[in-house]
Amino acid sequence: MSAVLTLLRIRNLALVEELEWQIGPGFIAVTGETGAGKSIIIGALKLLLGERADKSLIRTGADLCTVEAVFSGPELCQLNPQLAEAGIESCEEDLILKRTLSVAGTNRQFINGSPTTLSVLKDVGDALVDLHGPHDHQSLLSPETQLRLLDSFARTEQQLKEYRNHYRLLQTLLSEHAALNTAETAREQELDLLRHQVTEIESANLVADEEHEIEKRYKLASSSKRLIELAGAAVNKLSESDNSVLSQLAETQRLLRDLEKIDNSTEQFSSAHASAVVELSEIARSLSAYAVKLNLDPEQLAALEQRVSLFETLKRKYGSSIADVIAFGERAAERMRKIEGRDAELERLTKEIENARIQMDRSGEALSKSRRKVAPRLSENIRRNLRDLGFRQSEFEAKLIVTEEPSPTGFDSVELLFSPNPGEPLKPLRAIASSGEISRLMLAIKSALAAHDAIPLLVFDEIDTNVGGEIANAVGAKMQTLGNDHQVICITHLPQVAANASSHFVVAKAVTQGRTFSNLQEVTGKGRQEEIARMLGGKSDSALKLAASLLKVRH
Repeated sequence: MSAVLTLLRIRNLALVEELEWQIGPGFIAVTGETGAGKSIIIGALKLLLGERADKSLIRTGADLCTVEAVFSGPELCQLNPQLAEAGIESCEEDLILKRTLSVAGTNRQFINGSPTTLSVLKDVGDALVDLHGPHDHQSLLSPETQLRLLDSFARTEQQLKEYRNHYRLLQTLLSEHAALNTAETAREQELDLLRHQVTEIESANLVADEEHEIEKRYKLASSSKRLIELAGAAVNKLSESDNSVLSQLAETQRLLRDLEKIDNSTEQFSSAHASAVVELSEIARSLSAYAVKLNLDPEQLAALEQRVSLFETLKRKYGSSIADVIAFGERAAERMRKIEGRDAELERLTKEIENARIQMDRSGEALSKSRRKVAPRLSENIRRNLRDLGFRQSEFEAKLIVTEEPSPTGFDSVELLFSPNPGEPLKPLRAIASSGEISRLMLAIKSALAAHDAIPLLVFDEIDTNVGGEIANAVGAKMQTLGNDHQVICITHLPQVAANASSHFVVAKAVTQGRTFSNLQEVTGKGRQEEIARMLGGKSDSALKLAASLLKVRH
């Protein structure tokens, strides 16, 4: 037995206020009156499988709905690479899925306590649970589903992955070839435009980081006249005018020296004054040099102005920055080279397409060979299961058809053909009207795939609808057999099916203080006998005896 669902905990979901369901391995039956709330269990599992949900599911009066499941088993470690890729803590023998919905509209999901996305939750859930409802068998009519079933039986996952890689590469190369092999006029027009763009950008001799420096120099240059005036006025005040600061300081220096001759303790004043004179003289010289440097000739200013204007023109055409313009030019040059070297490029692509097609054909043929090899075995396996389910003389065939063109799934399509009665020709499943027949076909197919299916939990939601009598016994027996390799949960109205289960739970609805509550409890012994009798039509002595007989035969 592989990993199993050991615990399902539900709080404030629809009619369920609080439910903690501990489950064992094998075949588990869930029964109860119509409307008792059996569908809530399916709803909870669907939430954990990543199905979209809204706050209407939250129990009236509650602010938060929580669904939590614990899966256990050493096989769960196979999910660790997938969990690690999603940034989720790995598991040893337990995996915990949790989903919360709030009235405020905040929905959150967790795996092993780590927050995760809905898509990751769905991917992990799909590896753990295979859920079939009363309408899910309609998917069996889809050619895509039929091909997936055959591939699952043939275990062609790796072959299909390899084929798809070659198929996608071929499609990419074909698209590149078609894009390059455009009409001649359009090609020449594009080439003329590219040449103009490349020439315009290359002739500008752009450097990625020069824009800031040029703009800074232009700003200074355009203000140079005023800056020169200010610097010159300051130099004049300091040293060049008749009444300049430095000429006046010379007189002050003479007075301080005379003071020092009389009182040598005043030497500090003379020294400080001399230092100030030196500082001011240096400032005057630096300002003069600054003014000389700013004194650009008109041609230099015009050149800077022209450079800034060129930057703005190029950015309007090719990008928001000079770095973007340069990158655009590089792309245009590469495109131009490809078009100018069109013949050589087309020849290269033609060779790559030929090689990719050979690789695709080789992997596609290997995939088809695997499918052809197992199709008869799958057909026989399903026929055997159909006989167990009451189709004593039925015929079934998984017919492979070669497609006219390769597709993402290979060179084949599959048509599942069925004849429920002797003497009738095999017909496609879509030509079968009976939902009861389709339901049993689904069960027969799942039984055939059971040994090849790594998904640990199979959930059947009333897929035994529209069958009864001896067929119901056969469905129950088949569920019991499935329970040997998988954990199977079946929500059913058929006593023959429920009697085959290794454990049996009943959903009941009660009204307390004006509120409706659903609860779930396991029934054993007399309680289980009474539930089977109820499903048979009542709790009369005859119904109880028949229930006891059903349970005795199967246990």
